[in-house]
Amino acid sequence: MNNFTWLIRREFWENRAIWLIPAVIGGLLTLGIIWGHLHFDNDFFDINGATKIPLEIIPYSFFILSGFVTVIFLVIMPIYSGWYLLDCLYSDRKDRSILFWKSLPISDTETVLAKLAVGLVIVPLVYVAIADLTTIVFGFVISLRLGAWGSSGLWNPAAWLETQVLWLYTILTLAVWYLPIAGWFIFVSAWATRAVILWSLLPPLAVCLGERWAFGTHFFGRMLLDRLGTGYARAFHVLGDGSTWREITTDGGQNHMHVPVNIWNLMDPVGFFSSPATLIGIAVGVALILAAIVLRTQRAEI
Repeated sequence: MNNFTWLIRREFWENRAIWLIPAVIGGLLTLGIIWGHLHFDNDFFDINGATKIPLEIIPYSFFILSGFVTVIFLVIMPIYSGWYLLDCLYSDRKDRSILFWKSLPISDTETVLAKLAVGLVIVPLVYVAIADLTTIVFGFVISLRLGAWGSSGLWNPAAWLETQVLWLYTILTLAVWYLPIAGWFIFVSAWATRAVILWSLLPPLAVCLGERWAFGTHFFGRMLLDRLGTGYARAFHVLGDGSTWREITTDGGQNHMHVPVNIWNLMDPVGFFSSPATLIGIAVGVALILAAIVLRTQRAEI
């Protein structure tokens, strides 16, 4: 365990972008909220004119604000995580630091699992933590501008706790759902001698084209799109379930929005972890990670 902890620290020392990129994003968003003009149409906040917040929205204001801020971070986070996983084992061989690390009493299994943990869990945790701090700053600025009436729903400890549980659940399920993608990236990083991005894309593309040419089907392509696209929705209850979602009308009934009745009911861990797509993904991911560990033990510098 001590070796694993030091390996995690090593990744922070060698990859400052793990915390620097989300810190810059949070700083820019904070400057925007402080110096910019806050305006969300006429249904939410209008600082320059009359202050209008529908009463129905106030209990959900922290959830809406946290979702708005955190989604910005979660859009950028997979880009960095993907690049990190593709580069982590490749760069060790390219700069020949692998020779130093192999001379230490640290197994290749520990090294690979530590890098996988950073890419799948640690990086998302850092992004969500900084997103949460940014949300608090947003809430503070909004409170100063709107006063107690408009910001009463922002400082609700129960709402804050629910959103933290929601984001932790999101990180866990994202790590499980994208395990085969992460496994493939780290396998390529352990195997390729150059052009890791190209090698990560060419084999899946070749399989899609080969299947289309040989069988006239798109099974692998559809499976890949499901993994990269809407398949992750299995982790949550779908919109339209009356026991989970509530429809709120604003602006005199002209606009409609859906908010969760309860954050706890929004999550669907049983349905997600019992899904065949999730179980197959875990099996494929574990196989690719084991293959990456084997390659790591056999390969030295490039």
